[in-house]
Amino acid sequence: MVSFAGHTDIGRRRPLNEDSIYAEDGVFLVCDGMGGHKAGEVASKLAVEAIAGFLRRSAEDPEMTWPYGYDPGLPHDANRLSTAIKLANRVVFRKSVSEDDYTGMGTTVVAAMVAPGRPHMTYAHVGDSRIYRIQSGAMLQLTRDDTWANLQLAHADDDEAVAPMRNVLTKALGAREEVDFSLNGLALADGDLILLCSDGLTNMLSDARILETVTRDSGDLDAACRHLTFSANEEGGRDNISVVLVRYTA
Repeated sequence: MVSFAGHTDIGRRRPLNEDSIYAEDGVFLVCDGMGGHKAGEVASKLAVEAIAGFLRRSAEDPEMTWPYGYDPGLPHDANRLSTAIKLANRVVFRKSVSEDDYTGMGTTVVAAMVAPGRPHMTYAHVGDSRIYRIQSGAMLQLTRDDTWANLQLAHADDDEAVAPMRNVLTKALGAREEVDFSLNGLALADGDLILLCSDGLTNMLSDARILETVTRDSGDLDAACRHLTFSANEEGGRDNISVVLVRYTA
């Protein structure tokens, strides 16, 4: 059984919430849009709609056409999620080149699918939104931020060389005509909590603080989501804040 909750908040510094979230039918998404003139809001909404829409259609119609082909070397859910993200990238990219107001827009995405009736999750990400697994009082980051710092730090002589560009994204959905990303699978255990979040949370709260809050409120996922966004705002709320919490129960 899967239970879940989600919350998104504008924060204290931004005039607009450019994050979008989705949590329904075993599909969980957080997208953090970027771009001027409300373009980030458009990008994140387009991505959520495209990903959720394809996953819904592919669940209902086993005979559907696969626009990017079907990889027999991947599990069925991995094929579904891969195609959904590629479609979303195409939708956002095409929108970005259609009007001057949308030029250069893009969005991060973290996406997780929990298989119905099976203890298994398929997940993927683009950008610096994150997925964590919380199990037995410990929290593990499952994704690696697509940032310049992560790309270059191993080759830099010192941390100061990386610091000015630490948070610059190396990948974003819709930034280019095609996007590279990794797909992963995870076996779930009874009581596992999965956290999807935008960097508006992780830039404000340490992993230890996030774990403490989620553990304290683990009996009420909606309260945990709201307390996380409240705490991020208390620390400054420099960005939009989005969280989705998912609990797997065997």
